[in-house]
Amino acid sequence: MNASAASPLPIGVFDSGVGGLTVLKAIRQALPNEDLVYLGDTARLPYGTKSPASILRYASQATRQLRERGIKLLVVACNTASAVALDALREEMAPLPVLGVVGPGASTAVAARPAGRHLVLATEATVRLGAYRRAIMALDPGAAVDELACELLVSLAEEGWDRGAIGEAILRRYLEDLDADARAPDSVILGCTHFPLLRDIFVSVFDPEVSLVDSATTTAAAARDLLEELSLRNPGSVAGRLTLLATDGAQRFARVGGRFLGAALSADDIGLVDL
Repeated sequence: MNASAASPLPIGVFDSGVGGLTVLKAIRQALPNEDLVYLGDTARLPYGTKSPASILRYASQATRQLRERGIKLLVVACNTASAVALDALREEMAPLPVLGVVGPGASTAVAARPAGRHLVLATEATVRLGAYRRAIMALDPGAAVDELACELLVSLAEEGWDRGAIGEAILRRYLEDLDADARAPDSVILGCTHFPLLRDIFVSVFDPEVSLVDSATTTAAAARDLLEELSLRNPGSVAGRLTLLATDGAQRFARVGGRFLGAALSADDIGLVDL
């Protein structure tokens, strides 16, 4: 189906698990009239421990599932998949527009703090791949970029421990591994889709002058702008419908995903698909 001729089609959102639901939530807020289809490849998470070839294969299989459902925009709401597979997915899915989470976050940070020092907090895989560093330096060669893997913060988000002394202590301990300049950045990029849930912790730890950039709101804004540019926004005024899909573990998806989406979910709300 030709997406450019069918603006009422849904937006497809893909992640390796439930973290991308923060991106989905932000898109719903930015584009409340759009239908959305979310697919979490929960049977094969985490992608960060897989080889680039496996990540590309899994991402391709998942996104083909979404394309077959007739979407007008694909949002890759996974930092690892965005870092590894975005260019290949754009080529494979053409002419369907494909948007990742790394570019919007990098662009927002650079716009907020030109020639600034940026601290990327992410998972080990995202730090290892260096996608944010490359994106920022391509936009602003005068910038400085530090990257820090904070794996325990992912668990905090999934457990719902989104504020308080425990989270602040864990974050401060991670920051001890940085030099003094890196601990005083101009912007902090939340380079994991889990981290927007922990915003209160970041606000408590970092100076109020630091610009906090999260991949959820920046990607939602980029999706809205892209739909406007391509004349693909749904012209209707009715609230959009939401379809949630997973490849395994509907019960856990509902329990943990409800926190990320900000709405109670049950296993019955999740459709299981086989890739």
